Amino acid sequence: MNQTFIVSGMTCGHCEKAVARAVKQVDPKAEVKIDRSLGKVEVESAQPREALASAIVEEGYAVEA
Repeated sequence: MNQTFIVSGMTCGHCEKAVARAVKQVDPKAEVKIDRSLGKVEVESAQPREALASAIVEEGYAVEA
């Protein structure tokens, strides 16, 4: 299932990697696409949205949607 999150606080490539790593800790098979300029994180995963969002928040980023 494709899920889109609006994530604030991503300012560099390291931030993108941290967010992708957080998602992959929940679902190692997840496909993650990030557009830092828009703050958009697209995740292809069967995991619950709440679990993915929680992982991103735990990494230190705000999930707006």
